[in-house]
Amino acid sequence: MNTAPFIAVEGPIGAGKTTLACMLSETLSLSLVKEIVEENPFLDKFYEDKDEWSFQLEMFFLCNRYKQLEDTEKEYLHKNTPVISDYHIYKNLIFAERTLKGKKLEKYRKIYGLLTEDLPKPNIIIYIRASLPTLLKRIKKRGRPFEQQMDELYLEQLIKDYEAAIKQIKESDPSLPVIEINGDKDDFVLSEAVYNRIADQVKEYIR
Repeated sequence: MNTAPFIAVEGPIGAGKTTLACMLSETLSLSLVKEIVEENPFLDKFYEDKDEWSFQLEMFFLCNRYKQLEDTEKEYLHKNTPVISDYHIYKNLIFAERTLKGKKLEKYRKIYGLLTEDLPKPNIIIYIRASLPTLLKRIKKRGRPFEQQMDELYLEQLIKDYEAAIKQIKESDPSLPVIEINGDKDDFVLSEAVYNRIADQVKEYIR
């Protein structure tokens, strides 16, 4: 179990995870781990035919994040260097449960369990909660081509999935600090006061 501060920023697509992680990394001098998204070679195919390409998509993300976290443990956490990441490995299950079905989902769950059982887990979570209008606005603003035709019903379900996942994480480890941010009201990009409040909360946990 790692004792160095390992912070994961989480929330549904478009919540502002990477933006906040980058800001906190710079302000608090934390090593930054960013998930690879656009480099996934199956993304375009997935959005064209979800049933055909979902397993390949999810396996690429899982294997890539496995390698990232393995390296994070070796390069930072073992050296007691604080780290902030713009994802929690648990997000792989959140998405897989929505995109995979039947035998593919069963197979994925087994592989996920084997790969993640000894990976380092975050000991601080920042959860950005946001409504559908806020997510759609931010997705449009960042302009990733493959996200522009995203199904609103899928996003709505994803919001519910994240709420359930965060609740489960908190229940499984009541001592785990979870800093919750209202993404609809707390604009940490435009408001310096809001950002400073979040940064101060994080400072308290990593001292």
